Amino acid sequence: MKWQDRRLLDLFGIDHPILQAPMAGASSTQMAIAVSEAGGLGAVAAAMLTPETLRTELQLVQQATARPVNINFFVHKPPTPDADADARWRQRLAAYYHELGLAPDAGAGGPVRAPFDAALCEVILEYKPKVVSFHFGLPDVPLVERLRIAGIVVIGSATSAEEARWLEARGCGAVIAQGVEAGGHRGMFLNDDIARQAGTMALVPQVVDAVKVPVIAAGGIGDGRGIAAALALGASGVQIGTGFLLAPEARTTPLHRAALKQATDNSTTLTNVFTGRPARGIVNRYVREVGPMSPDAPAFPLAAGAAYPLRAASEPKGSNDFMPLWSGQAPTLVREMPSAALVAGWVKETAAVLKRFT
Repeated sequence: MKWQDRRLLDLFGIDHPILQAPMAGASSTQMAIAVSEAGGLGAVAAAMLTPETLRTELQLVQQATARPVNINFFVHKPPTPDADADARWRQRLAAYYHELGLAPDAGAGGPVRAPFDAALCEVILEYKPKVVSFHFGLPDVPLVERLRIAGIVVIGSATSAEEARWLEARGCGAVIAQGVEAGGHRGMFLNDDIARQAGTMALVPQVVDAVKVPVIAAGGIGDGRGIAAALALGASGVQIGTGFLLAPEARTTPLHRAALKQATDNSTTLTNVFTGRPARGIVNRYVREVGPMSPDAPAFPLAAGAAYPLRAASEPKGSNDFMPLWSGQAPTLVREMPSAALVAGWVKETAAVLKRFT
């Protein structure tokens, strides 16, 4: 496949303009390696990693592939714990605690979501991956500059043209335009009104017009038709997440896999009940009864503290009632096949679609 727009390919040193979304908890190092070896850009989701575990992941990557890989981080500002807000949230969930036999004051649980900091930056500078991406904005300017001086390409997610311009002005070499269709957490950071977020088809051309750097389309893209459409809108590449969730390399749980296979085009919604920040997933009992958007949910990521014990207690019993079932709006396009085969298939499909218009 000969891609007409080579800006992203040359910037990252990849063969195909297909990025694997860094899905914390669902993607894996093996997936990142497979995607990169297939000519795309694999991603390691580091939002839940410590400097020590990040070092281990990077060692595994560098031992397995010499191809470019993206390492992704969150850059949220840790909120100040609010005892009153936590008490209200626990009261809202009290009936579920009782139902599952949990003590009302069951300890906080779930993985820690730590923002990018100097310690994580030191590990990155030690291994120097080709690309580092950020969600929810960018870290402080000195940290960004350290990465850029080391020759690392910095990219970030934008949910509006305003955010895209902000990212470009602060040194991003490319911008991910995340439409409202995308699964997982919104990358929004200049505006928190999810009702105002644009869809991929409306967002991408406006972001392309707003910045000079290459734009990567994300949200609702699951096959060659979506990739070709994104390119037609001016994107230089695409980022796909949900499309990889049934791959054998994915850490997607059996319950999550089953939910994806049963999902339809109207099965997902945006909800804040799992972490305190809007994220798209398949509607289940917890989302339906507590949300989708609950004013009682503490700020990200504090809502997870009281929510996670419900999942920990119910999932072993075969219930997905309280687990996040992240998915974009095109779950019916997801295929159960290896990551490398997915990339190869999407390349072939895209070529066939584009051929029809040349």
